[in-house]
Amino acid sequence: MSTITLKKTLLEAWIGEKIGIGMGTLTQEQLSQYQLQTVRETICRAYENSPFYHTLLKDVAATEISSLADLQRFPFTTANHIREQALQFLCVSQSDISRIVTLDSSGTTGKAKRIYFTTSDQALTIDFFQRGMSTMVGPGDRVLILLPGERSGSVGDLLITALKRAGAEPILHGVVRNIAETLEIMTRERIDSMVGIPVQVLALARSAEFLGKDIRLKNVLLSTDHVPDVIIQELRRVWSCQVFEHYGMTEMGLGGGLDCEAHAGYHLREADLYFEIIDEQGKPVPDGQEGEVVFTTLTRQGMPLIRYRTGDICRFLPEPCSCGTILRRLERITKRKNDQVFLSEEQCFTMADLDERIFSVPGVLDYTVSVDSVQLATKLNVSIWMLGKSDKSTESALYEALNRVSVIQWAEQAGRLSISVKFIYCTDILLPSPAKRRIMELNEYNGK
Repeated sequence: MSTITLKKTLLEAWIGEKIGIGMGTLTQEQLSQYQLQTVRETICRAYENSPFYHTLLKDVAATEISSLADLQRFPFTTANHIREQALQFLCVSQSDISRIVTLDSSGTTGKAKRIYFTTSDQALTIDFFQRGMSTMVGPGDRVLILLPGERSGSVGDLLITALKRAGAEPILHGVVRNIAETLEIMTRERIDSMVGIPVQVLALARSAEFLGKDIRLKNVLLSTDHVPDVIIQELRRVWSCQVFEHYGMTEMGLGGGLDCEAHAGYHLREADLYFEIIDEQGKPVPDGQEGEVVFTTLTRQGMPLIRYRTGDICRFLPEPCSCGTILRRLERITKRKNDQVFLSEEQCFTMADLDERIFSVPGVLDYTVSVDSVQLATKLNVSIWMLGKSDKSTESALYEALNRVSVIQWAEQAGRLSISVKFIYCTDILLPSPAKRRIMELNEYNGK
């Protein structure tokens, strides 16, 4: 019986080059020494040049950092810090900032987050995108970019530059609004790979099959949101393609990690970012134990972040990856700290719980969900975008899918939760706005 040899992630050789190993073999000790030195430099630069960090670090700035474990003595940076004092984070003049990204509030506060980048900061992202995309595309591959890219310095714009450097041919599309038009572009432009938002790519695959479009792709990269297992399985079934996942957030400089051909967790951008996993008390947890993802930027010039709490819940996988790299692996992100909806003091569910059930029903393109209160929900409203025409059997299957979330079934049977489902049948195959998918409260959902 033959065995399949997996290609080692290209991020390992890239990181080795960045830290000066050259053509040698990167070791975990070499990487840790580099990270220790750059953590020291980042803290020194932030304390000396950032008004925010000069205040936050005043009691610990003189702390000797002899190991990466000493970073635990330093305070965390939070999203609220950025909302309230974004400009105070800067270590450079505002005239040196080439790109500002505004992230809308998630409902906890009225203020948006603003993240600032210099030209050199964005060059780091392009470099990561180039090496990461080289994992799945090569010279001549035609890659459809289903992410915003009209503005200079936007994620799609940076991807275009990175793909060209990798020898591929990028085709900028932007987010999907009209599925039929996007499928026509895929056929006309002979697309063989794409980068997009998970739910939008699923809608394209299911619609292509529904419309009888004979489209085959080599590779798909899913980014910007949680990736349900059922979406990966469906894309593989419809398009016979490999499905890669990217983990990142704007605060990371857009890029954080990428899986390899093993598709078993993210290999991280460890020359530019240092990651930790902490428990509820803010203490580090051993590999294999779940906690909140925290990162420190190592090479960011404009707006460095020290021990930034992401809100993502995950763990480091202790076993080595079958691709053979020495890089650490972060397990796939499936939930966030503030993504839980409670039905009692102890019983709760998340968007990821709903995703696996709802998207398992054929014909589902997208859905939105809202509750009256995330602290103690008594009402659950779901709007589901469906392919084709009204079908009672499919609607029944969706009700059954919701009840396969055990806590929802328990709450409904106990009379503690009422469920309302609205079906929207897409005759023209238009999608809702591709906003960040999360469970909203009813007053927020209704715009009050």
